[in-house]
Amino acid sequence: MKLFGRFMRFGLVGGSGVLVDMGVLYLLHDANRLALPLVTSKILAAQVAILNNFAWNELWTFGDRSALHATGRERLLRFLRFELICLAGAALAAVVLSQGVTRFGLHYLVANALAIAVGTAWNFGLNLRWNWSAGGAAR
Repeated sequence: MKLFGRFMRFGLVGGSGVLVDMGVLYLLHDANRLALPLVTSKILAAQVAILNNFAWNELWTFGDRSALHATGRERLLRFLRFELICLAGAALAAVVLSQGVTRFGLHYLVANALAIAVGTAWNFGLNLRWNWSAGGAAR
C-alpha cells in the first residue's frame, strides 16, 4: 500500500479515535457528568482511544503488514509498542491541552482538538517507523 493511502486510513482510524477521545473526555470531565479533573479525564479518554485505534490499525491500516506477524505474542508486543508510543503522545497532548486551557484560555474541547493533532503527528511517525515498519510488522 502506498504511503498516502496508508496515511488516509490512519487518519480515518484517528478520526474514530478523536470521537472516542472527545466523547469519553466529555463524559468524564463535564461538570454535569462525572466532573473528574481535566488531566485525569484526558489520560483515561486517551487510553480508551488507544485501544480503539490499535484494533483498527492492526486490522485495517497496517493489516497487510501485521498479517505477516499475526501470532498472539507478536500482536501483544505490537500493542505494547503502540501503547508506549501513544502514551507518550497522550502525555504530550495533555501538556498541549493544559497549556491551551490555562495559558491561552481556550475551551477544553478546542484545546483538546489541538492536542490530538499534535499527538497524531507523533503517533503516525513513530508507528510507521517502529511498530509497522516497511519490511513488515516490527519484531
